[in-house]
Amino acid sequence: MTGPTEQEIRTRAYELWKDAGEPHGNMDQLWYQAEKELLARKAANGNGEARPGLNGHRDPATFQ
Repeated sequence: MTGPTEQEIRTRAYELWKDAGEPHGNMDQLWYQAEKELLARKAANGNGEARPGLNGHRDPATFQ
């Protein structure tokens, strides 16, 4: 099983950031939380695939 891609992590971190009300700072924490969630999701699915867009957010390009 491979880990999540950088884009998958970026997308999930963006979703977490939006859900948290777009706070300033704490980006590292959101990134690691996203990575942890995706790793757990991939392990639970057993197929190495994560489901992007869980919360319906679709603009991760603005999250840097």
